[in-house]
Amino acid sequence: MADLTTNFIGIKSPNPFWLASAPPTDKEYNVRRAFEAGWGGVVWKTLGSEGPPVVNVNGPRYGAIWGADRRLLGLNNIELITDRPLEVNLREIKSVKRDYKDRALVISLMVPCDEESWKAILKAIEDTEADGVELNFGCPHGMSERGMGSAVGQVPEYIEMVTRWVKQHSRMPCIVKLTPNITDVRKPAEAAKRGGADAVSLINTINSITSVNLDSFSPEPSIDGKGAHGGYCGPAVKPIALSMVSEIARNPETHGLPISGIGGVTTWRDAAEFMALGCGTVQVCTAAMTYGFKVVQEMMSGLSQYLDEHRMSVDDLVGRAVPNVTDWQYLNLNYVTKAEIDQDLCIKCGRCFAACEDTSHQAIAMSEDRTFSVKDEECVACNLCIDVCPVENCITMRQLQKGEVDPRTGKKVGDYANWTTHPNNPMAQAAE
Repeated sequence: MADLTTNFIGIKSPNPFWLASAPPTDKEYNVRRAFEAGWGGVVWKTLGSEGPPVVNVNGPRYGAIWGADRRLLGLNNIELITDRPLEVNLREIKSVKRDYKDRALVISLMVPCDEESWKAILKAIEDTEADGVELNFGCPHGMSERGMGSAVGQVPEYIEMVTRWVKQHSRMPCIVKLTPNITDVRKPAEAAKRGGADAVSLINTINSITSVNLDSFSPEPSIDGKGAHGGYCGPAVKPIALSMVSEIARNPETHGLPISGIGGVTTWRDAAEFMALGCGTVQVCTAAMTYGFKVVQEMMSGLSQYLDEHRMSVDDLVGRAVPNVTDWQYLNLNYVTKAEIDQDLCIKCGRCFAACEDTSHQAIAMSEDRTFSVKDEECVACNLCIDVCPVENCITMRQLQKGEVDPRTGKKVGDYANWTTHPNNPMAQAAE
């Protein structure tokens, strides 16, 4: 089996799978069970300072979005940072690290935005022997209303300032956890790098209301007839997380800045995708809360098998896809494809026809005996038919070769003007 050993900013772990700062990492009991199950590291649930007490609600804390088969797609939470005493958390962290020296143990922190508060919390955690700290600049609810969490993460100047304080007053590697609740995630990442951050992690949860109870007319989870916005996570946020990770990985201003990927990692394939886009580790929460800690065993075996089959190491995988992430204007307009339907696999459900006829380009014909075929002269290869087809590989795309005529336009493949030089491209006009 491939060696999954990871060295992330000097923090070593037997594999790149870490538990994210969340309820699964709230106490010693959970973390020990996680390490016994095989997790390579954990980020301990966010600790706060000895200021105003953190009091969590005593009613429902989670709202959910399910698929048609009741599979959990998204989880919304209104839970705050740890409400356990600081000294108890620190004692437990030290105990766990003493017994699991080969595992990564990072402490998530969130305190008011002043230097003395950060200096005090860093001094308090010095003798825990933890491997690093993660600055929680992402939480979108509860703590943000107190001027912490995403309230800091949405202001690059604050990120840079606090990161400098942490690097000045701590010996530990520093990871800055970024909020997705921002227009351009590159700016806070750049600020973290300027402040001396050793790495960034993202994404934190997305500000959300998952549903409204149509009997009580309150957002869910509902607390005595009232609801609040919370943080959204789970498989549904993965596409957003992958995009934001890629933006940081390919940004010249943050090139080389290590990334810990978070957001919807449920399988080894999800993890591999994050790693291919530049993540040295991945952090998991919702999958563990859905399936239990042993889900990591499938992740480890799957990633090992994939790396073996492709004769790759973990380091070979990290960042492998970054050069292939580009902007729309640089896409090759002479790459032309057409849909093809395998009649042996087709079950004649008609989904492709309905979707294309009603909402796309009327490029699929249906005969009287419900045989479906593609009209090449109308097909723009949008992929919708493949996406709605319930049979894998029943519909595929055939690439037209250079010189072949596109029935839809009458042009030969190779004769399309690329968008970077196209006369209708305002960016090309501006360059001229």
